[in-house]
Amino acid sequence: MAITTSSSPDSLLSSLLPPKPNGNPITGTTSTGKHDGGAVFVLESKGDWWHAGFHLTTAIVGPSILALPYVFRGLGWILGFICLTVMGVVTFYSYYLMSKVLELCENQGRRHIRFRELASDVLGSGGMFYFVIFIQTAVNTGITIGTILLSADSIKILYSNIVPEGPLKLYHFIMMVTFVMILLSQLPSFHSLRYINFGSLLLSLGYTSLVVGACIHAGSSKNAPPKDYSLNPKQSTRAFDAFTSISIVATILGNGIFPEIQATMAPPATGKMVKGLIMCYSVIVLTFYSTSVSGYWAFGNQSSANVLRNLLPDDGPALVPTWVMGLIVVFVILQLLPIGLVYSQVAYEILETQSANVKEGMYSKRNLIPRLLLRSLYMIFCAFVAAMLPFFGDINGIIGGIGFIPLDFILPMLMYNMTHKPTKSSLTYWINIIIMVVFTGVGIMGTFSSVRSLVLDATSL
Repeated sequence: MAITTSSSPDSLLSSLLPPKPNGNPITGTTSTGKHDGGAVFVLESKGDWWHAGFHLTTAIVGPSILALPYVFRGLGWILGFICLTVMGVVTFYSYYLMSKVLELCENQGRRHIRFRELASDVLGSGGMFYFVIFIQTAVNTGITIGTILLSADSIKILYSNIVPEGPLKLYHFIMMVTFVMILLSQLPSFHSLRYINFGSLLLSLGYTSLVVGACIHAGSSKNAPPKDYSLNPKQSTRAFDAFTSISIVATILGNGIFPEIQATMAPPATGKMVKGLIMCYSVIVLTFYSTSVSGYWAFGNQSSANVLRNLLPDDGPALVPTWVMGLIVVFVILQLLPIGLVYSQVAYEILETQSANVKEGMYSKRNLIPRLLLRSLYMIFCAFVAAMLPFFGDINGIIGGIGFIPLDFILPMLMYNMTHKPTKSSLTYWINIIIMVVFTGVGIMGTFSSVRSLVLDATSL
C-alpha cells in the first residue's frame, strides 16, 4: 500500500509491520493476496504433540533455572516454595486455556498460527495485533540477548578458573557465542528444530543433575560458605527483592510463543497440546525444585543470579572439581543454542513475511541470501546489547515484568473468557479475573524493582 501525506498513523504502522491475514493463516495468504513466507517457511505445520512438547520444554526449561536459588534468596524458604508452586500452577492453567482458545478457533475454521493474529481475532482490536507483535518482539529479543549473555558468562567462569590471569574478557566470549548462533540461525523453520529440541530436553536433565550434585557437594565441604538464610533487614529492599524474584520466576516459566509452538503441529490440533504440556511440566517439576532447594541450601543469601558463580567463587577455592564444572558448562552451552533458536523464530517469521518469496522455494538464492543477511544482523544486534548489559538476573526480571506477564498471565485468561464465555457467577470466570488483576500489579512492581536492581548494579561497576 502506498503511503500518502493523508495516511493515518495506523495505516503508516500497518505498512511497516506484517499484514494481518484475512483467511486461514495456514495457507500463508495475507490480506493483500500475497503468499506469506513467514507462515509457509518458518511456521510450517508438520509436527506431532511430542514435537510440540520438545519445543515447549526448550522454551521454558533452560539454564535460566540456574537463577532459582537467587529467587529464593529474595523470598526465603517458605515464600520461595509458595511462589514457585503458584506460578507453576498458574502458567500450566494459562497454557491450557490458550490451547482451548486455539482449538475453538480452529474448529470454527480460523486456525491461528501466530499469537498476534489470535489476539486480534478474539479481542476484535487492530491495536491488539500491534501490541502483541511489539511485546513478543521485545520478549524474544530479550531472551536471545540473555541466551548469548549466559552462554558467554558460563564460558568465562570456566576460563577464569583454568586461566586465572587470562586476557580474555566477557565480550570476547560474547563474540564467540554470537558466531555460532549466526551459523545455527540459518536452519529455516521451527519444525526443523524438533530433534535439536529433544536433545535440549535431555541436556536440561543432564546439567540439572550435575548442578544439584555439585551444590550438595559444595554445601557439605569444609570450604562451604556459612549457611545464612536471612533476608535483607531493610524492609523496602526486601520488598523490591521479592518483586524482582517473582518477575524472574515469571520469566523462567513464561514463553510468550505458545500459539507459534502449537502451530508446528499438523492440523487438527485438538487435544494434542495438552499432552505436550504434561511432558513439559513433568520436566519442570524434576528440574526447578531440585535446583532451587540444593542451590539455596548450599549458598543461602549469598546465592548468585548464576549459581555457577557460587560453585567457582572469585575469592576462594573452587567448590566443585573442574571436570564437573566443565561438563556442566558444556551441557549449558549446548542447550542455550536451541533456546536462542526457539526464541528467534518469531523475529525470523516477521522478517521472512516481508522478505521471502514462497514461489521460489525455501532454499532458492532469492530467499537464501536475505535469510542469511537478516538473521545474521539480528544476532549481531542481540550480541551488542548483551555486551552493554551484563546483568543477567536483572534482565530476566525486566523481561518478565514487561513481556511474559501480559502474554502468559493476562491475555490467555481474557481470551478464554471472551471465547468460551463462562458465566459471571462461575468459578472459572472469577479465577481468570483474579489472575489478571493480581499479575497486572505484579508485572508493574516487578518491572520497577528489576529496573532498580539493574541501575544499582550498573552504578556499582
